[in-house]
Amino acid sequence: MTRTIRPLLLVLLVAGCTDRITVNNIPPTPTPPTVATHTIEMRVVGNATSVRIRHINPVDGLSQVTTVLPYLVTLKTDQVVMFLSLEVTPLAYPPATMTPFLSAQIFVNGVLFREGSSADFLFAPVTVSGTWRK
Repeated sequence: MTRTIRPLLLVLLVAGCTDRITVNNIPPTPTPPTVATHTIEMRVVGNATSVRIRHINPVDGLSQVTTVLPYLVTLKTDQVVMFLSLEVTPLAYPPATMTPFLSAQIFVNGVLFREGSSADFLFAPVTVSGTWRK
């Protein structure tokens, strides 16, 4: 009986000794930080037939365009603090216009950041601006 137990004990001892835990002292590879991209939309709507639009953003700086409405410009940036400005000056309304309307909006990541509007025949600019912070 000891002849059958000895080999069995020997097998169990050897099997128990092979389960060793190996610990590496190598630090884990750091993951690079994720860079959040922010989407900026500048929208202008109204019933003016011609407008002058000036906008400031961190990608293009100051831009100016004379165009018809609606007007939309979209850009992406990774900045966490940015000054945004949108100025709209109506240049002409259709002759039969009874109620003029002009609206300027800045959206950041789909959320309204600044908005301004006008409902008169004065050709004064509608200006919205501000510093956005994440």
